[in-house]
Amino acid sequence: MEKYVYELHMKVRDYECDLQGVVNNANYLHYLEYTRHEFLLAAGISFAELHKRGVDPFVARVNLAFKASLVSGDAFISRLRIRKERLKYIFYQDIYRASDNRLSVRAAVETVCTMGGRLCESEEFDKAFAPYIEKT
Repeated sequence: MEKYVYELHMKVRDYECDLQGVVNNANYLHYLEYTRHEFLLAAGISFAELHKRGVDPFVARVNLAFKASLVSGDAFISRLRIRKERLKYIFYQDIYRASDNRLSVRAAVETVCTMGGRLCESEEFDKAFAPYIEKT
């Protein structure tokens, strides 16, 4: 069993579905991003404030595996855990359908920070994420 450090409950909205009646694949990226942003807020980090100071986190790579489709009205739980590898923070994120806890999407999202346009370490992230980062 994965040891998640954060979870967010959401619900699929009609307009997020395609003609086949399932969530369009691109919308899962929105769910994952929203979860990361809410996690940042819970960890005491404001994305907007970071940007004002010239610190910008970016997604460098996303690996998604679609397991089971969500449909309109499905409640789901987006969970994450985090690991640090050198300059990268890797968010391992899973989305589960709430009704049966079935895995819908599994993702690994690699992020990096820049300051003034240059790749950098983020002492602020290191400090804020310390209680949550997986030990390897």
